[in-house]
Amino acid sequence: MMSPKERVYKIISEIPLGKVATYGMIARLADTGPRAVGTYLHQNKDPKTYPCHRVVHADGSLAPSYVFGGYRKQFEKLKKEKVFFKEEKVNLKESLWTQT
Repeated sequence: MMSPKERVYKIISEIPLGKVATYGMIARLADTGPRAVGTYLHQNKDPKTYPCHRVVHADGSLAPSYVFGGYRKQFEKLKKEKVFFKEEKVNLKESLWTQT
């Protein structure tokens, strides 16, 4: 049986290039809380396998304390992956991942 942290990492590993998920969405899928998701993302030691930059707030805003270089780095990574933005927030209508 997987721990909540393992479930969060498994779900994050499934977010495709060009898409994002919200902390709340990950929390629901992993049966944990959004704050726990944030804690696990800060403990992520393998961002290539577990692309935590693809997790954003429910309003599309980015994490001000993104652990791998801050807000600007998260923004750059998502732009490079062709995630759609509306000003400084992710356009969730265009870029929200729908788990299939």
